[in-house]
Amino acid sequence: MSNDPLPRPRLKKTIGGLGFLSLAFGSMIGVGWITALGDWFQHAGPGGTMLAFAAGGLLMILIGSCYAELTPMLPVTGGEVAYAYRAFGTGKAFLVGWFLAFGYLAVSAFEAVSIGMVLAHLFPQLDVWPLYEIGDWTVYGPHLALAFLFTGLITTVNFLGVGLAMRLQVILTGLLVVCALLFVAAGIGQGSPQNLVPHFADGSLAGTWKGILVVFVMAPFMFVGFDTIPQAAEERAPGQPAARLGLYIILAIIGSTVFYVLVVLAAGMVTPWQSLIEEKLPTATAFRSAFSSPALANLVLCAGVIGLLTSWNGFFLAGTRVLFSLGRARIIDSRFGDVHPRYGTPVQATLFSGLITALAACLGRGALLAFINVGSFCISVAFVGVALSLLRLRVIAPEMERPYRLPAGKLVAACAAVGSSLVVLAMVVPASPAVLRPIEWAILAGLCVCGIIFWSVGRPQRETIPEEDRARLILDDR
Repeated sequence: MSNDPLPRPRLKKTIGGLGFLSLAFGSMIGVGWITALGDWFQHAGPGGTMLAFAAGGLLMILIGSCYAELTPMLPVTGGEVAYAYRAFGTGKAFLVGWFLAFGYLAVSAFEAVSIGMVLAHLFPQLDVWPLYEIGDWTVYGPHLALAFLFTGLITTVNFLGVGLAMRLQVILTGLLVVCALLFVAAGIGQGSPQNLVPHFADGSLAGTWKGILVVFVMAPFMFVGFDTIPQAAEERAPGQPAARLGLYIILAIIGSTVFYVLVVLAAGMVTPWQSLIEEKLPTATAFRSAFSSPALANLVLCAGVIGLLTSWNGFFLAGTRVLFSLGRARIIDSRFGDVHPRYGTPVQATLFSGLITALAACLGRGALLAFINVGSFCISVAFVGVALSLLRLRVIAPEMERPYRLPAGKLVAACAAVGSSLVVLAMVVPASPAVLRPIEWAILAGLCVCGIIFWSVGRPQRETIPEEDRARLILDDR
């Protein structure tokens, strides 16, 4: 038997600073601010929604600060897998990576369902050829065809190379910022503060806090995206210092928090917010009804389509990198660690992510909220793992080189762990207003069963390599 070390598959290094910023910010914005605004207003009203997103942004800054220390310290593909492995070992690395990967794929599925909804608002003739119903919602043939088409395009772009994916991300993110600035300025400049009254959906103190909590627990899903940077850290271009990655993470969180608050404010000001609760795409409806301007509503929808694509592209890329990291380390089937010899992309991880996204899209619009909540749960579990990893590494590995050392790091990490844990608890405690619904428990159960299967199938490969080889495959980017 050869004693030669296992080769470490490597991805192409092509992502620059603008690419990282566009990857994170574009991933965080997405399309939820168009499709979910009515739910937010129904539970919390405009004032409660803005408070929930401000609080969510603060929590994300705490969590992002943990990433700001860990990412430059271990700038490798599948960052959270590496942090958990170095801190806790193989089992915890799999647990964090598995939940994170499927949190990302839940976002990808959300975008696949949303693309038909948004485009149908621009082109109503797409609401034809009903195929079947799930719950109270009909799945239309053109919507499903669009989901499959765009899933195929996103999969192809990511298959052909990270350079192409990043060029697309930079262009689309720039267009998104321009469109958003135009309609936010119009909404705040021409709207009325009276339309925000009452500021909260429930007049009682208990009802107000309940509504804010319901929106707040969606924050991990709506804000997630800054953590796409650690997934691609190993692919940074030559000359791009790892120490800057933490700065990009914090800037993306601040920018997205401002974006969400301004969008809620603008949409709430242009028309009485109560009229938007039952609308399919309330943000666009607000601008159309307030200004009698289809053009302005279409600008909102165009921004939504762009945000959808930037988010979809970013999360799809991130999910493939987590699966690639697990496969390269032989924690799951090693084929997930295969790299295309020409394009330098993770072949099996990319194709698998495309397949899962397409299958999930078949659940239709009725599953949108389920994707949000299950995605939030999975991502929050991963965030707890990241915060605990930082706490443990401060204790067991104080000698590790840290290009950026977080001030009061143990306190910040503890607060991030507690905040993320509270989100998880709010979704599982039966008395909580944000507890998961039966369909969401079913999706989560399916995810856990798949995880057990992947862990079991990967056992023979895990047991065939020594731990020093696994550590090199996960941690060593030299």
